[in-house]
Amino acid sequence: MPRIPRLLLLASVAALPVGLAAAASSDQVGIWSLQGENSSISSAKVTDRYYTNGIHVGWTSGEGAAPVAAGLGRAVLGEGAQRVSVSIDQQLYTPFDTASVKPSAKDRPYAGVLLANFGQSVETATSRGTLSLTLGVMGPSAQGEQVQNGFHDLIGQKGNKGWGSQLRDEPVIGFTSSRVWRVPAGSLLGLEVDAVPGLAASLGTLRVAAEGGVNLRIGSGLARDFGAPRIRALGGGDVFRGGEGMDWYIFAGLGGQAVARDVTLDGNSFRSPTRSVKRDTLVGQGQFGAAVMVYGARLTYTHVLQSQEFRDQKGGLHQFGSLALSMRF
Repeated sequence: MPRIPRLLLLASVAALPVGLAAAASSDQVGIWSLQGENSSISSAKVTDRYYTNGIHVGWTSGEGAAPVAAGLGRAVLGEGAQRVSVSIDQQLYTPFDTASVKPSAKDRPYAGVLLANFGQSVETATSRGTLSLTLGVMGPSAQGEQVQNGFHDLIGQKGNKGWGSQLRDEPVIGFTSSRVWRVPAGSLLGLEVDAVPGLAASLGTLRVAAEGGVNLRIGSGLARDFGAPRIRALGGGDVFRGGEGMDWYIFAGLGGQAVARDVTLDGNSFRSPTRSVKRDTLVGQGQFGAAVMVYGARLTYTHVLQSQEFRDQKGGLHQFGSLALSMRF
């Protein structure tokens, strides 16, 4: 055998274990997620108001499961480990006064939204980018009244009376792109510390908005994820990596949104007349919470405080809690 091919063969054989190790380091495990957000979670006094409930059920693939869309992912999001995801979300919105059959014209309209999301993400050691397509419906077909008042019946509470005034049916289509970064910041008292800044933009019939924010985290195993997930706002997403034993962290952060359109506030786009309120363009929020990761499970809780989204909004800062469970299968 000539000298050069022999050297190439020996180099290939020597590199084989390295290649196998690199392949083995790829995370091939899919993730199932269940998340709920509710204005009642965060308060001892059970009350529905404004963004009152969100439900998210999702599945995210292991890495490398998107060969057909890989080119698009690289072109838009850059190089990295790719995953695809599918999820169903329902979001419910109610006015401050839920006892009136005909709420005030200055109060937030009743609205239900039901969405199917199809996403692709690209992850590196320091960042995670996501691109998603959303299809769905806003209006009575989203089953908001049935879900909310059915749950109230189940727990023995009075139903909200104004769902007959909710925004009418119309289709929803939208695109969202986001990216979060993980910036290690050393250690404190033997615990890991990092910052997780992020940016997101949404364009569609439901919402046109841009968002930015940053979370500070302290704990252990911070490299296993990019922070706690959120349903209708910038978050760390459903993905987390497996590990040995238990890891945990606490976090706090600030963020803001610039909103050019929100159909749940601005009213129906394709039907007239419609209920609407005067929307605020800039919305700020703070959040804090904790996460626990034990082998193939992650549990997170986020408490959100949000500035007013429309003129004449009552009750000061709007607060709600977000509880999410993700399992690796």
